[in-house]
Amino acid sequence: MTHYDGFAGVYTLLLTPFRKDLTIDYKAYEEYVAWQASFRPQHLFAVCGSSEMTELTPAERVKCAGLAVKNSQGVPVFATANLQRETQAQLEEMKALEQCGVSGLVFVTKGMCDRPDEQYDYLVSLASHTDLPVILYEFPGMRPHLMDPGVYGRLAATGKFKGIKDTTSVLTEIEKKIAVQGDSNVLQANIPFLYDAYEKGARGVVATPTTCGADLFVKMWDAWVREDKAAAKAFYERIILLDNAIDSGFNASAKYICRLRGVNMEVYTRTGASLSPARYRSLEAYVDWAKSNGVF
Repeated sequence: MTHYDGFAGVYTLLLTPFRKDLTIDYKAYEEYVAWQASFRPQHLFAVCGSSEMTELTPAERVKCAGLAVKNSQGVPVFATANLQRETQAQLEEMKALEQCGVSGLVFVTKGMCDRPDEQYDYLVSLASHTDLPVILYEFPGMRPHLMDPGVYGRLAATGKFKGIKDTTSVLTEIEKKIAVQGDSNVLQANIPFLYDAYEKGARGVVATPTTCGADLFVKMWDAWVREDKAAAKAFYERIILLDNAIDSGFNASAKYICRLRGVNMEVYTRTGASLSPARYRSLEAYVDWAKSNGVF
């Protein structure tokens, strides 16, 4: 059986529930975090793209991270720390997140991927201000966002950077990072290539459908770790259907699936994502099918 370190596995993304006036429903958030933690993923990822992190104030991001830790049932929580423009503001947010009790920090690639040496120096310098482990995130909201594999290999070799959320969505590019990951963990965001990436050597997943179907990802990962490839592929196929179900109107679509699964969450978003009556009906039909066929 392959050995994986403590930074491999399923990173479950957390949505942010909003009320109609677009204030955060913190009570719903706490209940949702507990629900996500109940599936026992290896990690929870608060303050992420799926949580609409760029639409949250720094104070909201820190509060959400703290509530995630409080309701995580012992599952380690990671949170993005370097969204602000000025370095000093990033350092202050990092410190606030540390004080919340997060187990690790996430650094976005910050739109610097066309300046590899500058990016390397920036990330190493930023990481020197924390004792927590760091996961890198190719966040599409800040382009160019796809890190050169050579830069990733250099960062991984420092031992400080424990993994990367790869968002290339191209298997050959995923393989380039896997080739230089060393003791770190390439974590896959692309669902169509998830099973293939595991076969090539990826060591985990950080993907949008974990927001409403973390249980499927945990089951797939557990099957993969025990080297039951047939079971892993069967769960992968179920995940593909979930990915297709939420594709249009994300993350309102994921919020509605959570609601249909019993989570007290409205579908309002600050990013403007919404659902038509037809999308509501299609998601209801999908969840009915998933429940009746033992998928959920």
